[in-house]
Amino acid sequence: MRDNRTVVLTEGEGRPVERNETTMPAVELDLEFDAEAELVRIWRTEELERAGYPASEARRLADLAYVDLHRATDLLRQGCSPDLALKILV
Repeated sequence: MRDNRTVVLTEGEGRPVERNETTMPAVELDLEFDAEAELVRIWRTEELERAGYPASEARRLADLAYVDLHRATDLLRQGCSPDLALKILV
């Protein structure tokens, strides 16, 4: 749900200038951000599992935003065990 408001600004010599502005309540922004962040976390988890990480370790790595997904999957492709890859990445 969006909130449409008319904002009155003053420009130059104090003349009022009207401008329509569409704003979104902070709560709605938080919900959208949380939903998108969750989708990204799920996607990262699936990619890490597909690369060969056990489900619990994939979830752990997916939650760590600083862990580069490509680096994490490349380590396994290059023959690194999931345990050693975790030690390198975390």
